[in-house]
Amino acid sequence: MQFLSRSRWFSFLKKFQIMTIPKPRQKLDYRNKLMLAPMVRVGTLPMRLLALEMGADIVYTEELVDLKLIKSIRRHNPALGTVDFVDPSDGTVVFRTCALETSRLVLQMGTSDATRALAVGKLLQQDISGLDINMGCPKEFSIKGGMGAALLADPDKAALILRTLCSNLDIPVTCKIRILPDLDDTISLVQKLADTGIAAIGIHARTRDERPQHPPHPDVLRAVAKAVSIPIIANGGSRNVQKYEDILKFQLECGADSVMVARAAQINVSIFRRDGLLPMDELIERYLRLCVDYDNAPHNAKYCVQNMLKELQETPRGKRFLQCQTLQQICEIWHLGDYCRRKQKELRTLGNSGRAEVEPPEAQAKRQKLEEAATAITDEYEGVICRSMPFLRSTYASDNHLPKTVLYVYAGKMGKSPPAYETQQCDKLFRAICSYDDQRYSSTFWEKNKKQAEQGAALVALLHIGQLQEEPLRENGSLIN
Repeated sequence: MQFLSRSRWFSFLKKFQIMTIPKPRQKLDYRNKLMLAPMVRVGTLPMRLLALEMGADIVYTEELVDLKLIKSIRRHNPALGTVDFVDPSDGTVVFRTCALETSRLVLQMGTSDATRALAVGKLLQQDISGLDINMGCPKEFSIKGGMGAALLADPDKAALILRTLCSNLDIPVTCKIRILPDLDDTISLVQKLADTGIAAIGIHARTRDERPQHPPHPDVLRAVAKAVSIPIIANGGSRNVQKYEDILKFQLECGADSVMVARAAQINVSIFRRDGLLPMDELIERYLRLCVDYDNAPHNAKYCVQNMLKELQETPRGKRFLQCQTLQQICEIWHLGDYCRRKQKELRTLGNSGRAEVEPPEAQAKRQKLEEAATAITDEYEGVICRSMPFLRSTYASDNHLPKTVLYVYAGKMGKSPPAYETQQCDKLFRAICSYDDQRYSSTFWEKNKKQAEQGAALVALLHIGQLQEEPLRENGSLIN
């Protein structure tokens, strides 16, 4: 019997695509890159994926604190195709990622302890391509915990943390700082940190006490870049960034190797597109689809959409959006209601395993109760005429114009029996069914209380019978639906 040599055997396996030995992951290159900066409540999975789609080369997570990460449990979530790091005390997802971003993902960590930071790094390094230590955040929470900008006042501790990570992890380590009031002190600090072995350093071009309304100091970054050999990543230029070319201009002003964009991307993440900004509604729709696909928390999705809307939150549609409590409600406004319903049903069928596997018994019982209540409510809506009609109290001048009052008065004029209402509750949200003239009506929009739910149901009835006359319910000349 003739045996194949080792090299010929591997060639045979490769030829028939059954090679099982994984390729070594390429290390991140931090030069000539455009990056989504770490931003609290913004840098979650849907926004990171959208930033990559728009043209960003590297994306950062929001700052995640080591104490929160170290107690989390790593879980593969087959329903979503993600890896979830879950808090075992309540089942909440601390950090979620997927294969689409792994090779370009940097996790930013808040820490004040080298040993703890290393433990977290070892837990995470198979699911990320870079680890960044926050040494610039000026928020009180970070500073009181000895994290963020507090480390700028203790360069020896900062260097110890970085050296410990660089010596023991398989992925590149970086840090993000702010400049110091004195240029020479800033250069000395950066040189000290660079000597630890870090792959790059992000520098916000303002001091710890300066805020976005203060102009950045690109001249300081330019001097620092000349003093060290590692890549300098410039940050803090969003004040003057309105289009893609402005990012490159800021990079040139700073003499930096790369740029990370924060506020400009928070407002419109298509700032990374070479071909120009996308319309806001198209961007929100793309973002919401990713939120649905990856089961993003509704409060997080709402926060990000608020940043995109800005002053448009004061429009009728914006006010309607602010009333939203669920991802389904938000999706309805951007005509993604059916998509959200189908996807959520699909995920329930597949089983969204990240949370349930670690829930304590009392939390699991509560969740099952809510799911059963939601199913029961759905069953009761067979044959009901439904529309997504939120009730906005601020749009009505007096009680005489409220939907329930208008419908009650109309029923009397027509010689009909007055409308009747029945309300269902799921967790802390409410929906109602309005029965009028042998027909039942309901709004699919979950409200905060019983009274608002009944008003929403009355709105649907008025719309259906042709008695909806309130102008505040109109936007751009068309009925909101």
